[in-house]
Amino acid sequence: MRTLVVDHPLVTHKLTALRDARSDTATFRSLTAELVTLLAYEATREMRVLPVSVATPVGVARGVKLARPVPLIVPVLRAGIGMLDGMTRLLPMADVGFVGLVRDEESLVASTYADRLPADLTGRETFVLDPMLATGGTLAAVIGMLAARGATSVTAICLLAAPEGLRRVERDCAGERAMPGIRVVTAAVDERLNDRGYILPGLGDAGDRLFGKI
Repeated sequence: MRTLVVDHPLVTHKLTALRDARSDTATFRSLTAELVTLLAYEATREMRVLPVSVATPVGVARGVKLARPVPLIVPVLRAGIGMLDGMTRLLPMADVGFVGLVRDEESLVASTYADRLPADLTGRETFVLDPMLATGGTLAAVIGMLAARGATSVTAICLLAAPEGLRRVERDCAGERAMPGIRVVTAAVDERLNDRGYILPGLGDAGDRLFGKI
């Protein structure tokens, strides 16, 4: 597994504003979409392409187009929905699937309650959207689901990650479930998790800040 921390002034600037407890819901949503687009730019750098030639008004130019099949974007419900607009700005042609997992606040174990994924992902490049890579259980479970369906690669885009979560994903996705391309693209790797499994210093509960408390 590879981890890419996008070290760019705009990324750091927007992440700092996201962390600020004074940012209201509208601001948080807007900043999340903008930050995801910046992260997605780096996350899609290794997408497969095919050479093509096109006619310009004055000649022929050689270029590339994205190879088929089209990629699959997988937001993890519910907070991942807040990242979808920022991702589809770059990949409007992509298919979108959904996975819903809920974490038990005592055991910190994630269980699946929704699965809207294609049965066959053979040859597909997939992008998982999950704002917070905390304990790593959710992301490891989603990667396992995608790998079992034949996905060629999985790139997770996270606003923040914790060292414990990165280690968990690397450990759980090794061995028989491993695939050549597992990557995590994030704006920062924070210090650690607290005893409730929240990232420190983090930015709070991303789902609540995007959509309000339920």
